[in-house]
Amino acid sequence: MYLGILTPIVFWGTLIICGLMTDNYSHLTNMVSELGTIGTKTQYIFTTGLVVSSFLSLLFIIGLFRIAKKNQLSTIPILLILTFTFSIFGAAIFPLPLSLHGILGSPSLLLPLSPLLVFIFWGNKIIPDIKKASGLIFLIMALGFLTLTTVMDNYFGLKQRFFHIGWTLWFIYLCNMFLRLNRSLLKTNKVKH
Repeated sequence: MYLGILTPIVFWGTLIICGLMTDNYSHLTNMVSELGTIGTKTQYIFTTGLVVSSFLSLLFIIGLFRIAKKNQLSTIPILLILTFTFSIFGAAIFPLPLSLHGILGSPSLLLPLSPLLVFIFWGNKIIPDIKKASGLIFLIMALGFLTLTTVMDNYFGLKQRFFHIGWTLWFIYLCNMFLRLNRSLLKTNKVKH
């Protein structure tokens, strides 16, 4: 479960380190993927950071899946997180300007459905106030869709980072909530035995 915190740390750490190593790079205006462009001095650091992030994300999803099953929660919102995991892995191993970079990076467009579907499948029954939190996180993630518009055109990097801030908050929130669920389940099982 703690990988829900470690994954964003590795991802953001990679972005910050690569950004500092890249001349004239601005997190407000430049695309994230520029840090891993073929031939840049940060290409392999960026690729490694994203591959590690995707691996940690996959392990986190497995943990979420197990706890959801034990608590009889639908796993659909969790399985949608795989779109992000697959996307960052694909974007890492096929850096810019390769055409597969954009193709394999695009499944993450489905990630905002994860917090959105929590409204339908989980409700507040087991996790208090999850509807409020998932709604807010969905809105933050959805701001990333501004990259598909000309709104704030000079701040493409900022628009992308709304999405990344959204999934970061989603991972941290799920980590916290599912750790609580797991503790609660363990207490209940001890009482029964």
